[in-house]
Amino acid sequence: MRKLMTISVVTFVLAAAAFALLRGDDGEPAKRPAVAAGSALDARVAALAEAARRRPNDAEPLILMASLLVDDVRQGGDAQGYPRAAAALEEAAEREPDNAAVYTERGILRLGRHDFKGGLQDGERARALAPGVVKPLGVIVDANIELGRYQEAERVLQRMVDLKPNLDSYARVAYFRELRGDLDGAAVALSLAASAGGTGAENVAFVQTLLGNIELAQNRTDRALAAYRAALEKVPAYAPADAGLARLDIAAGKLEPAIARLRKVVDRFAKQEYVTLLGELELVTGQEAAARRTLSAIPKELAALDAAGENTETEKALFEADHGDASRAVVAGRKAWAISPSVRAADALGWALTRAGQAREGLVYARRALRLGSRESSFLFHAGMAAQAVGRKDEARRHLQASLAANPAFSPLHAKTARETLAEL
Repeated sequence: MRKLMTISVVTFVLAAAAFALLRGDDGEPAKRPAVAAGSALDARVAALAEAARRRPNDAEPLILMASLLVDDVRQGGDAQGYPRAAAALEEAAEREPDNAAVYTERGILRLGRHDFKGGLQDGERARALAPGVVKPLGVIVDANIELGRYQEAERVLQRMVDLKPNLDSYARVAYFRELRGDLDGAAVALSLAASAGGTGAENVAFVQTLLGNIELAQNRTDRALAAYRAALEKVPAYAPADAGLARLDIAAGKLEPAIARLRKVVDRFAKQEYVTLLGELELVTGQEAAARRTLSAIPKELAALDAAGENTETEKALFEADHGDASRAVVAGRKAWAISPSVRAADALGWALTRAGQAREGLVYARRALRLGSRESSFLFHAGMAAQAVGRKDEARRHLQASLAANPAFSPLHAKTARETLAEL
């Protein structure tokens, strides 16, 4: 299908699962509560529980409660919000089994837990119940992407764009273009997504941060800085945008300021991506004791997410390959590939195999990760190291050079390895 990939700017006048968490009003109950923290969150959940008790035939308070809990986990809250949200949605489905919003919200929850098959089932059920509503299409698109069903994802996404070209659909177009290696096209779509606005400031900040990441991936640091600042204007102290500023520091060789900024980010939002980046910065600057303390938090966090019902096999594979046990990385990588054979899972399994001394098979999966044309620096680095390990020097050189050209700040640790390996080739 070529239409989606060639949509013009005039037509428009954007991880899986991240885009499923963009919030709109299609097929969802009105008056969605804002995310609160701590006791305020508990108070709002309690109020919704009381409303559900007083209205025993109404699913809306339970749907709103689940949405609030899922958003809280997404923003760094207690992962036990997931099972609480799941319980609320199960009860909501019992009350109103034909309410499409129940299955849309449950699909979003399942995508957040990396249950992509379950998310797809719920998205399809919501679409069947409300064929004229756009919101379930986003769940279906995201699930198909994470299941490696790219043609089907593109087909449904085109339908979503045709029906409602808004922030949700633009953002997904951007992600799809990024997967294809069309970073300029992704930047255009994200700019349009930001201009379209959304129902909350955080949605716009999220899209502006993605735009900053795309610009940084092309070494357009001034544009990246402007995008991150725009996100922070929408949501002050927005962790993903602050992490983007840290990556700009890394790109400029300002490692100590990047460490200081990332420590503040991790204090607010200990997402694995940010914790790993901080730990690797500490390693390359000789702060080995601090790095060990930082990186030791990741297995604990993954265990907590596992206990809350989230599938973390891809994340485990990458962490174990880089900072743990290579054999455990392979086990996790094979599970990840079996669950969701996407380019992301292929990259994780390929890197795990390479680190475990099985680079020939690792290169097979690394190539699968690049099959759509992705210019993701970590994918290129992993493919380059696999090719180097099996003696394919030209291929190794091509991928490693591309990984650094695309984004020299992608990983301070791996960028150093890429430069050293290129010097030896």
